[in-house]
Amino acid sequence: MTFYADSRNTAAEVLAGFHGLSLGALVASLMTWNTQRITRNQLSALSDRELADIGVERADIAAVAQGRLRR
Repeated sequence: MTFYADSRNTAAEVLAGFHGLSLGALVASLMTWNTQRITRNQLSALSDRELADIGVERADIAAVAQGRLRR
């Protein structure tokens, strides 16, 4: 129990991690994350045949969602 109590971050430590991060940048990051999440979910729902039709392999879904894979 002592380890748990000693290892928790205080509110000040958590807020210090956001120092210099504007609200706009935070919102933009959240919007990017959500768009990638939606893309991953939609591509994951496709069959292997449907993925092949659009030129994507199942292993490439994460890279496509992040915009790192261009074909």
